[in-house]
Amino acid sequence: MLTQYGVIPVRRTSDGAVEILLITSRETRRWVVPRGNPIPGKSPAESAAQEAFEEAGIVGEVEPDTIGSYVYDKRRRLGSVVPALVHLFRMRVAEERDDWPEKGQRERRWFAAEEAAAAVHEDELARLIRSTGWDSSQK
Repeated sequence: MLTQYGVIPVRRTSDGAVEILLITSRETRRWVVPRGNPIPGKSPAESAAQEAFEEAGIVGEVEPDTIGSYVYDKRRRLGSVVPALVHLFRMRVAEERDDWPEKGQRERRWFAAEEAAAAVHEDELARLIRSTGWDSSQK
């Protein structure tokens, strides 16, 4: 099984609602969170932050502790499928860049938390998205 690291990118709207940023996968165009393989020399949280920039063009604070993990079927370029375990970190998005490495390969969109959970295919990822909200004491 592959190990990957990713983020659930979050922001708070002016009315206090939490939004989640999803991106499309390159092959199937399904809605997913930014995720990728470990990067040599970087911690899991740093790897997740780097993937978030490369895949979604976002920069922000990645919390140091994982919020959970989920398994999905990673489709390889030659058509084979291998299970991947993704450890997720919450990222508070501070900036969305206009240009990023995979801009021409993906779409990104902000969703209300429940809409984001409904848009992804993996049940465990949907559960983790639903659990990413902040309580009223957090800004």
